[in-house]
This record gives sequence, structure tokens and C-alpha cells, in this order.
Amino acid sequence: MVWVPLFLVALVVTGIACARACRDAVTADLLGQRATPDLTVLEAAYLAGGPLRVADLTLVSLHRARLVLLAHTGWATVVDAGGGRDDLERAVLGAIGPDGQSPIPVVRPLVADAAVVRALADGLVARGLALPEPARRTSAAGARGLRDAFLLTLGLGTAAALLVPAGERVPVLAWFALPLVAAGLCLLVARADAPGCWASPAGRRLLAELSPRDPMTALARRGTAVLEPELRAAFRTPFRVEDTRHLP
Repeated sequence: MVWVPLFLVALVVTGIACARACRDAVTADLLGQRATPDLTVLEAAYLAGGPLRVADLTLVSLHRARLVLLAHTGWATVVDAGGGRDDLERAVLGAIGPDGQSPIPVVRPLVADAAVVRALADGLVARGLALPEPARRTSAAGARGLRDAFLLTLGLGTAAALLVPAGERVPVLAWFALPLVAAGLCLLVARADAPGCWASPAGRRLLAELSPRDPMTALARRGTAVLEPELRAAFRTPFRVEDTRHLP
């Protein structure tokens, strides 16, 4: 019965991890009870992909309005410096800089950290559509705990099977399958929610109701993968120091 202590350890660790994940899910659901139903495309972008998705959406919007050129080389070039139509677009133009040209990988985090994007996030949190930062950290920690519990159970089950005679391995593995399956199922649910970790359950429901037929809505929900090839290349081109000498 040398395997019993190993099984108890796996059972306790998995039980704690699953209970924590369930608690976090219930807490997140309660946050959305005060949610309001309307959702703009910028808000959808934040809920689906966070501040960087908001930056991507604004860059593409400026590109389509011919106020900023996004080149396939990964550079953003200002076409009309006075063309910022709102605070967010002006934040993008400011992030590109006074020279009117900057690599997109440099612009995106600057825009994502702008005060106007933080205000957008705060508004979504206040409306119960986005998770506050502590809740996001707790959710991420819960997912890591489930992963660790799954791997620990797998390792303990393997060790237990090696410690018992060959004829006893099947029942031992059957016992370890219980916490392993529980941790695996909880982990799958957590992974399924990972793309919407910025949104509360109420926010995810609103995202699911948006029509993907509008190109900007599709970009907000799914990211730059929905763009035409040349624009996708603009966002995917890696930035290197020597790139600063190469103009689009």
C-alpha cells in the first residue's frame, strides 16, 4: 500500500486546485451581474484581446481612413498629422512620434499603455464587462495551479505504478485516474476561457452576440489574423535594431 500516500497527495492537491478554479469562476460571474448590454467595437476589442487589441484596431482604422500607412515591412507612417479624430487616435499619432514614422511593434505597447485605453478598461470594469486586474491575476494563477496539479498527479501515478507489483498496477492507475480526469477537465475549461481572460462572463456573452461579418468587429474579436495578407504582414514583421535604418 505504498502508493496510498502518493494518491492522497494527488487527491488533496487536485481538490484544492479545482475548488480554487470553481471559486474564481463564481466570483467572475458575480462581477457581471451589473453589466450593461451595449458594446462598442473598441470595447469589444479590449474584452477579446486587451489593450494591445485596442491598439491594433485603432491602427487599422487609421490605415483604412488613410491617415496612417501601415507598411508590410512593419512600419507605421503618419500621412495626416492633424487627422486624429478622437483621443485614442491622437494617442496613436503621439506614439508614432514627431518624426511621423515608427515600427509597429514599438507603437502598439505605447498605445496600449495610454491613459485613454486605461480609461476604457476602467469603464468596462465598472460596468461588469471586464475583469479587474486582481481577478485576472487570480484567474491566471488558478489555471497554473490546475496545470501543476495535473502534472503532479501524472507524475505521482507513474511513480506509484512503478512501486507496486505488475499485477496491482491496473487498480492503482484506476485510482489515480480520478484526480487526473478531474484536473484535466477543469484545465480544459480554464483553457477554453483563456482567450477571454480580459472579459467577465457577461462580457464574453456580449462578444459572442456580435456579428463577425463586419470587418472591424471581426478584427476586434479575432485579432489581426482576419486581415488581408499585406496588413497581417505589417503586424507580424519582427522588429530588429537594424530595421530602424530601413524605411517602408
